[in-house]
Formats: sequence, structure tokens, C-alpha cells
Amino acid sequence: MTINKRRRCVGCHDNFYNGNNPLGVAECWSLKDAKVVWKKEVPISQVPPWTQKARRFLNCYHQTGYVYVCKDQER
Repeated sequence: MTINKRRRCVGCHDNFYNGNNPLGVAECWSLKDAKVVWKKEVPISQVPPWTQKARRFLNCYHQTGYVYVCKDQER
């Protein structure tokens, strides 16, 4: 299951820790307990309403310049 979840890490700030580093760290500390959830990816400069469609992300996923809000949240 971790392999399938790891595919959802692409683009995440912490994907660096999934073996993509010179430090020898093979897996992000959040991956083991991560759950797939529906969230909206909102650029930090976007003002409400947030009308984009929700997508599936890991609950720990985060990318610089975005916030992740509940699937039904519009402000």
C-alpha cells in the first residue's frame, strides 16, 4: 500500500524524503499513516469563493504556495 500512496507524493514538499535526497532517508515520516482524502488545492493568492473541484490528496500533502481546504469549503 505504501507504494501506491507514494505515487500521490509527487509534487509534495516532503517528497524529498522518499528517497529523493542525499541524506539516506528512504521514506517520508508521514507516509505510513497517510490517508487519501478529498481536498481543494487553493493558491495562497486566490480570494474566495474557491470554486475549483476537489481532488484526492494524501492528508499530509502540502506544496509551497498552496493551502488545502475541505472539499466543500468555499471560503
